[in-house]
Parts: sequence; structure tokens; C-alpha cells
Amino acid sequence: MCRNIRQLHNFEPPATAEEVQAAALQYVRKVAGSTRPSVRNQEAFDRAVTAVAHATQHLLEDLVTTAPPRDREVEAARAKERSARRFAS
Repeated sequence: MCRNIRQLHNFEPPATAEEVQAAALQYVRKVAGSTRPSVRNQEAFDRAVTAVAHATQHLLEDLVTTAPPRDREVEAARAKERSARRFAS
């Protein structure tokens, strides 16, 4: 999985449209193999980002869990701690 795509499900507050769009953009970039499409491919690239964002939003709305929602700040602190341990010299 692309490291730049973050988990969006089961957070309080829920993922914003901007977060969903950013994840969709990262996914399409990964699949396409480029961060900037050519002028000729821009329309297809944009359509793909919109479609992936739309599908992602529906998925997040339909997912059900019994786990309590996670706190974004706590999860970010855990990620920083894992990164510090991983890249410690």
C-alpha cells in the first residue's frame, strides 16, 4: 500500500472531503505511475480521481464497526513514535 494513503475509517471526527480527495489523488498517482499526468492524460487522470473519491466516500459511509472511534491526535503521536524508533540511528 502507498505510504501516503492514510486510513480514513473510524475516526472522530469523520474523514473530511479533502482527506478523501487527497487519498484518491495518491491512489491514482500510484496506479498511473506519475505525479503529474501529461496534458493529454489530464482529463482521464482527473476523472479517475473523482471516481475513486466518490467510491471511497460511499465505502466510508457504509462501513460498520463496533470499535470505538479513534482520536486523530493519538494516532498521529503513535505514528511519530513508530517512525522515531524505526529511523533511529
